[in-house]
Amino acid sequence: MRETSSYRRKNALTGEWVLSSPQRGNRPWSGEATDTNVEKMSTYDPHCPLCPGTHRSNNIRNDDYLGPYVFNNDFSALTAPDSDEKLATSALESVNSTPSFISEEAAEGECRVICFDHRHDRTLADFGVSELKNLLGIIQGTYCELSARYRCVTLFENKGALMGCSQPHPHGQIWAHDHLSSKVAQEDQQQSLYLQKNRSALLADYQKWESENDKRVVFENSDWLIVVPYWAAWPFETLLITKGTQADFGELAPENLTTLAQALAVLNRTYDALFNCSFPYSMGWHNAPSGQENSHWRLHAHFFPPLLRSATIKKHMVGYEMLGEPQRDLTVESAAKKLRKLADPIKKQLANPL
Repeated sequence: MRETSSYRRKNALTGEWVLSSPQRGNRPWSGEATDTNVEKMSTYDPHCPLCPGTHRSNNIRNDDYLGPYVFNNDFSALTAPDSDEKLATSALESVNSTPSFISEEAAEGECRVICFDHRHDRTLADFGVSELKNLLGIIQGTYCELSARYRCVTLFENKGALMGCSQPHPHGQIWAHDHLSSKVAQEDQQQSLYLQKNRSALLADYQKWESENDKRVVFENSDWLIVVPYWAAWPFETLLITKGTQADFGELAPENLTTLAQALAVLNRTYDALFNCSFPYSMGWHNAPSGQENSHWRLHAHFFPPLLRSATIKKHMVGYEMLGEPQRDLTVESAAKKLRKLADPIKKQLANPL
C-alpha cells in the first residue's frame, strides 16, 4: 500500500479513474468546518410534512401510520406517463436543421417517498435487525410493483442536511422510469463487456477477490459483503454487494432480507461511531434494468459519505475533481481499516444481544 506517492485506480463499474494522493492527508486545514451542535429532535413534529397525521404542502394529510409509510412524491422529478403535462415543444424543433450534438427526450416515470418510521427522531442506525427487515420487505414490494412497469428503478437515501436532505424526518426515495440513468447505463455496459470477455460476472469475481484479499472488507456475512471499494472516490465510501446471483431487489428471498438487515445495521452504526455523529451520506441501490437478460449483473448499493477528517470537516468534490477526475487524500485500505475496527464489535453485539 503506497502512503507517500500518488497513483490512480480505475473504477471497474464505470470505466472512470480516481486519483489517490495519500501524501496530502496531513496537510494543514483551515477550510470549512460544519457546525455539529444539532438540536435534539423530538419524536414527533406537528410541522413536519412527513410525520403521521400532518399535512404536506399540497394539503394532503398523511395517514396516522406506524412504521414505514410510502406515498407519491408531491414534487416529482419525473412527469407521470398519464399526465396532461407533456414535453413542451422545444424551440429547436422549429429549426429545420438541429445540430447532431443536440439531443432531448421526454423523462416520464414515478417518484415515491418512503418514510422509514413514524418517529421523527430516528435514523437507520437506531433500527434493530427485525425493524430493518420489515422496512426492506416494504421497499422490495414497492420495487417489484414499479419494475413491472419501468425499466430502471433506483432506491436511494440522502441522510443529513449536509447531503441536501430537505426534511430531517428519516426517509428515502424511489424513482422509476423507462430510460436508463447515466450511471446505470455505464454499469450495465461495463458489466456486459466483462462477461463477454471473461465469461463470468464482474461483481461476482470482484466480491470473491475482496473476500479472499480481506484488505478492504468492512463487514461480511453469508449473503453480503461490504467493502471500501478498491476504486473509492469518497473518503469512507462503501460498496454493499450480494454474494448470490441476484440481479435486482425483487430476487431477494426472505432469508436474504434478514442478512441484509444485519449488514445495514452494522454499517449504519459503524458510520455513526466513526466520528461520533449522525453520519451523513447519499446512498442508493443499483438494480439490473428490467426486460433484458441480466446474467452480467449483481445487485449492489453505493454509500457516498462526505466527511473527511471529523464530524466537522468534509471532502469537497471541486476544482480538479470537477474538471479532471475524483481525487482522495487517504488510502482506501486505511479507510477500510478504521471502519472494520468499529464494525467488528458492533457485529458481535448484534449477533449476541443482551
